[in-house]
Parts: sequence; C-alpha cells; structure tokens
Amino acid sequence: MTSTVTLSLVAPLSGTLRSIDESVDPVFAGRLIGDGVAIDPADSVVLAPCEGTISQLHDAKHAVAIKTDAGLEILIHVGVDTVVLKGEGFEAFVSIGDKVTVGQKLLSFDAEVVGAKAASLQTAIMITTGETGVVINQGSKVTAGQSKVFAIGDNAEQEAASLVSEAVPAVQQESITLVEPFVLKNPVGLHARPSATLIQIIKRFNSDVTILNRDNSKECKANSLTAMMGLSTVMGSNLEITVTGPDAQDAMTAVLEGFESGLGEDVSGFVAPTTVEAEPEEAPLLGPVEGEDGRLPGVKAAPGMAIGKLRHLEHELPSYPEAGVGVADELGQLDYGIQQAREALQKLVSKMEAEHVGGHAEVFVAHQQLLDDPAISERAHKLIETGKSAMWAWHKSFLAEADDMRKLDNPMLAARAIDVEDVGLLVLRVLMGIDDANEQMPENTILCLEDITPSEVVTLDRSRVIGIVTLHGGATSHAAILAGSLGIPYLVNVPASVRDYDNGTDVILNTNKGYVLVNPTQEEIGRTVARQERAATEHEEALKVADQPAVTQDGHHVEIAANIANNDDAEKAVKMGAEAVGLLRSEFLYMERAVEPSMDEQVKAYEAILTTMGKDRPVIIRTLDVGGDKPLAYLPLPREENPFLGERGVRIGINRPTMLRKQVRAILQAAHAGYARIMFPMVSSIDEFRAVKKLVLEEQENSGVKVEVGIMIEVPSAALLADHFAKEVDFFSIGTNDLTQYTLAVDRGHPKLAARVDGLHPAVLRLIDMTVKAANKEGKWTGICGSLASDPAAVPVLVGLGVQELSVSVPAIPVVKARVRSLNYEQCQQIAREALTLSLAEEVRQLSA
Repeated sequence: MTSTVTLSLVAPLSGTLRSIDESVDPVFAGRLIGDGVAIDPADSVVLAPCEGTISQLHDAKHAVAIKTDAGLEILIHVGVDTVVLKGEGFEAFVSIGDKVTVGQKLLSFDAEVVGAKAASLQTAIMITTGETGVVINQGSKVTAGQSKVFAIGDNAEQEAASLVSEAVPAVQQESITLVEPFVLKNPVGLHARPSATLIQIIKRFNSDVTILNRDNSKECKANSLTAMMGLSTVMGSNLEITVTGPDAQDAMTAVLEGFESGLGEDVSGFVAPTTVEAEPEEAPLLGPVEGEDGRLPGVKAAPGMAIGKLRHLEHELPSYPEAGVGVADELGQLDYGIQQAREALQKLVSKMEAEHVGGHAEVFVAHQQLLDDPAISERAHKLIETGKSAMWAWHKSFLAEADDMRKLDNPMLAARAIDVEDVGLLVLRVLMGIDDANEQMPENTILCLEDITPSEVVTLDRSRVIGIVTLHGGATSHAAILAGSLGIPYLVNVPASVRDYDNGTDVILNTNKGYVLVNPTQEEIGRTVARQERAATEHEEALKVADQPAVTQDGHHVEIAANIANNDDAEKAVKMGAEAVGLLRSEFLYMERAVEPSMDEQVKAYEAILTTMGKDRPVIIRTLDVGGDKPLAYLPLPREENPFLGERGVRIGINRPTMLRKQVRAILQAAHAGYARIMFPMVSSIDEFRAVKKLVLEEQENSGVKVEVGIMIEVPSAALLADHFAKEVDFFSIGTNDLTQYTLAVDRGHPKLAARVDGLHPAVLRLIDMTVKAANKEGKWTGICGSLASDPAAVPVLVGLGVQELSVSVPAIPVVKARVRSLNYEQCQQIAREALTLSLAEEVRQLSA
C-alpha cells in the first residue's frame, strides 16, 4: 500500500458493525481472504460501499466484488454457507463489467428465506487484494450508504479517529462470577462453526467465560476454538458455564441466548433428555461375566497357570522435599542417581544373559540410552537451578517427558512412555534410598498391580512370585514379552474389582483361559493341581524323546518347527527337537533402535541363525512385519483410524521397496549358511504377491541364489483365493492369530471380547481347509505358525485337515511332537471332517478333547 492510495468504504447494509476477526465464519475471521469488516444486518438490500466496476458476481448471487480505479478489490459476501442456496432468496441488480457509484443497489435478499436456511446472515466486506485498513465505529449501529465503516491509506487512522463516535466514559464495575448449567443442543456438539460463533459473542464483553463438560470433566476457557472442540461434546452434553467479570450478567445472558439459539445451527430437532427410572444392569448375554463364580476375566499377556495367594502392590513413594539444599549438591545427587541406575540396568542385562533370556535384554539397553537422553536431564537441571531438590526436579521431569510422549502421534514413541517412567522411577528410588529388593514377597504370590514395568518383571523373585495380574497394560508390551520369556503367567486388563479382595486371598490364575478365579473351592484347586502335575509329567516325558520325529501311530509324519525371534531362540529350538524354523520374526533386527539395520548387520544375523539350524533344517524368514501394534521409531507411518487395516505387513515393503530389497538381498547373501526360505506377511491380494515376488526374482537373478518364496495366510481374502495363490507360491503358512481376529472381527487384545477369539471356530477351520486343499492340488505344502498350532486340543484337527507343518513356540516343541505321536491320522481326518460341520468353537473343542 502506498501513501497515494486512500479509500473509505461506507456500509453496504444497515446493522451492527464488527471487525472481520469477529466474523462467525472462521475463514473470514482468520483474514484468509482479506482484511475488512462484518455487519449483522438490519435490512436486506446491499448497496455499493465505494465506486468502481463489478469484477465478480457469483452464480448464487450471494457474493459480489467491486474493483476500484486504483486496483483495489472489495468483496461483499452475504451470510454464511449461503452458496448452498444456489441463488434461492437472492436477486442481483448489476452484472460483471457494470460501473457503480457509492450507495448504488447491488443485491437484495429475502431475509426470511435465507435466514431460515443459512448458518448466519452476517455479511462480510473484505479487501481481497491484500491491503489492510482501520475499522471505523466498531460495535456501533451503521446506516447503509451513509456510515463510513473502513478506511485504507496513510491517513486512515486520522480519518477513523475523526469519524468515531464520542465514547461514553466507562463506569467502573465490580467483577462478579456467575455459574449456569446448560444442556447442549447442537447436533454434533461444539465443532468449529458454533465455537467460532460463541467466541464472537464473548468478544463483546469484558468477562472471562469457562466451559466445563460435566460428562467427562474436561474444561477450557471459551476463547479458543481448538480448546472448545477438545471438550469432546455431543448433543445432550451437560455443560457448566462460568462467567467472571464486570459485565458478567450481560455476558452470561448473551452466552446462554447463543447456546439456546444453536450458535448459528439449527437445533429445532433437539429433544431434552428426560429422567427415566434406571433399569437394573444385566450380565452380558455371551462371554465371561465379571465375578461369576468368582471369575474375573482378563487378557492373556503371558501363558500359564498358577495357584497362589493374591498380593496387592501399590507404587507409592515416600514424601520428599521440594526445596534443595544447594544447586551444586543437588546436581551432584542427580548425577549419582543416574550413574547408579545405569549400573543397575547393566546388572539386569547380565542377569538376563545368565538366565539365557539375553535376547530380550535390548529393552534395558534402550533404557540405558534413555538415561542419556538430555530431554529429561536438562529439564531437571533447570528446575534444580531454581532451587528445587534433585528428587523433586527429576520426578517432575520424567513424568512430564512421559506425558509428552503419550500425546505424540507416533504410536511407537507414545508406547515408550512406560519405559520413560520405568527408568525415571529407577533413578528416583536411588535418590530416595529405596531398595525394593529388600521387600520379600510371601511364597506362591500372585502379584496384583495397576501396571508393571519391564524392570519390575525381571527383578521379581520367581521363587516366590508365580503369577502377575494387572488392571492395565498391553498383551504385547515389553513387560508381557519378558514375563513370557521368564515363564511367568501374566493377565492384563483385569477388572478393578480385584482390588476388593484382601491380601492373602486364594486365587487360581489361568491366563490361557483368560481369568483369575478368586476363593476357589478345594475341589477346583485339586483339579488344577492335577492338571499342572499331568502337564509337568507330560512335558518331562516329551523332553526325553524330543529329538524323535513327530509321526502318528499309523505312520503319518508332521514336521514340527519353531517360531523364533533371534539366534538364542534358534539354539534352544535345536535342543528342543525342532525340525525347522517355521517363522523367524525378522523384526528383531529392526525394533528398539534409532535407524534401519545395515546390510552387513542383517547378513550376519541371518547367517548365525541359519548356521545354528544347519543345512537340513529349513528356516522361513518372514520379511519385515511392522505397522499396527509394531511401529518403528524411524519409519514414520501415518496416523490411522485403524492401523490393523492400514499400512502394515507386506504393504510396508510394497510402499518402501528400497527397504524390502535390502532385506531380500541380505537373506540371499546369507542363504549359503543353511536352508533359507522367504515368506511375506499380510498378503491379501494376488497383485501384492506378484509385486514383491518380482522384486525377489530380480535379486535372485542378480545374485545367482534361489530360495523358496511363500506367503502367510492371515486374512480371509487370501484363504478364499488360495487356489489362485497356490499356482504362484512355493508354500503357505497360516497365521491363525490374525486370521482368527480378522475372520471373527474381534480384536484379540480387547479386554472384554478377547475370550471369544478362538482359532477352532468352524469359520476359521473352513478357511484352513480351503487353503490346504488348494495347496495340495498344486503340489505345494501348508504349515501353521500361529498359536493354534501349540494348542493340544487343536493338534488333532489341524493334522486331520492335512496341515503338514506345525510351527510352535520353542518350549512347546517336545509336547506338540509327543501329542502328534499319540494320534491316529485316520481318526484325525474323521475329527476334522466332523469339525467342519459344526457351528461353535466350543463344540469343536468337545469333539477333539
């Protein structure tokens, strides 16, 4: 804008004048189109605010633009969302190219027709060529064609000052606070449009307005659009409106009137909630019932069964001083605490390696890295420098860091919040002089906590703690993985009512069935003890002949393979009698690290495992299977409404072929060390397989190395198209965990529904049967690598369906081999045929018991 450009705009409509940032339309209020003013109209004829040429006239006749001789363009937009009326209720009196003078009639509208259908009649006058100006007489009543409302130019301020109405001296008023309840009428709650309207209402007053959603206890000041949207309101939400200020009474009246009228939305369909007599709660019609026969349901995080006594453990810390004794002393204390924690973590790693579970020690290696993270320590240092104690500063810092992580869009980083808290508490306990190792648990303890950290799992006295139940936690968390590797049964998402039972209460923990039984009878305890003894005897006997093949009594051989995640697992698998590796989860190379593994790292890892298994034991290497519940910190994936139906499994390799090609090359380069196969996860369509197989064929041709290539059958579409896939793959491996949850549409980690996820459901068995038959027809083989393969009740059915390989967890290898040896193949086929005719998983289990 230059000093020669001066323009005054008169009101195109009579009404109340507002600055453009008071517009009820967030786009206009944000000046995304330009600076200007808004008018709450008192009439319905739009006049020219200046002279110029009509440069735009919208087909809906709700908007018209004038270009001045100086090149400025002024847009007049009548109402909000009036474009959808397509001209209904509007009439234009000018055309594009017409010359107009100040006060000339441009448009008119039927206020009754347009007002009934538009979000608002408020009219915006904006400069669309980028100039800014000064509002004249903001908040005053203006007259169309006479009152000046906006000035542009170097003398705009002076012109505005000379025209502004003489202000009435403000009367000092005492600030008061008013509180009123209100039931929200808006159809979809306080979204952007009504929130913006409310903000404009509040701007007219000198009072602060706060809104509390009493249904969820969320509260915010009503001056932020995003904050109000964050209240998570819906139609019928119970609000509490608080207004504080000198004009609180007028402000409250205006706010309530705004809410009552719908804040620019049609709320005529609102029906006020009525008080009805509460109906007694009934138990669910299906599934486990909380408290039924003393059973409290939960979700299996680590398998097993235990009989013991309940022991509640609270994460309570003693009080500590907020004020420090001196900056240097407190900084020294903090450094000492971090160093002691680092040494403690190293001891944990050594302890795990000594107990032959070193493959999972990367959790604590990552914890050591967290101790070196400046995000926590720098925040603590700043607090100490303000006079706080090391304990107070460190506690506040790691809790704040964990809270920040939970808010991140990256699910991997959000999930690491529990690790930050674990490391933080480790340091804090050192600073407080707390030694948890001195707290001795009673024998046969079933530990009950809100949640449990990885370090707590590893440091448990397993001679006394024989099981864990938590109110929260994840079935795939670090703590769950560690509990499983240490053989500790672990149940998560147990109802809070477990807290109602005293320490020392007798319980039976059965994570495989997904429950903890409180106050069992002696008969129930006796049955459980008998089952445990029988299982122990069977396992002991199976170990003696673990090296023998799994051949049924009538001579049918079934290959028993291992599901492994690293070379430690491979070594154990060989000792347990594994004939192959049916699933190598290659994610172990990619997880818990900041960057993608190099080619050299991958080749060495695959070579080590292939060497351990030998030339005669095939190793199926599943390509990277992340996404869903297994995100990578260095592989940013879009936030998805349902990540289990999003970019995961083979789709990662399809969308990132460079990463997939590197892994395939590494496998081919390592293949000389043993018998390697490649398997792709989560394939749902034939074109997906063809795309990745083409990449493998290219690399095989370049390297001169050939390996078998197969797919996992994990989604119903793959099973239903197995006859097509079988022509192009070398083998199938059925992932029954995902196949079951996708077929039954039940999340296997759901706290209430997980018990309904049963791979012996006839619908799942039919898909398995379809897959096996399609493979056999093309001379290909089918294996199962899901947890169903380890289920004793499922083994006869799977063998009878013609599955040629069962790939199971390493500890289960001897027992599954012994189970196959106890079977008759002909009888298994009969059982399988009958199972396919049934309708419930329970019926199949009874059949194969």
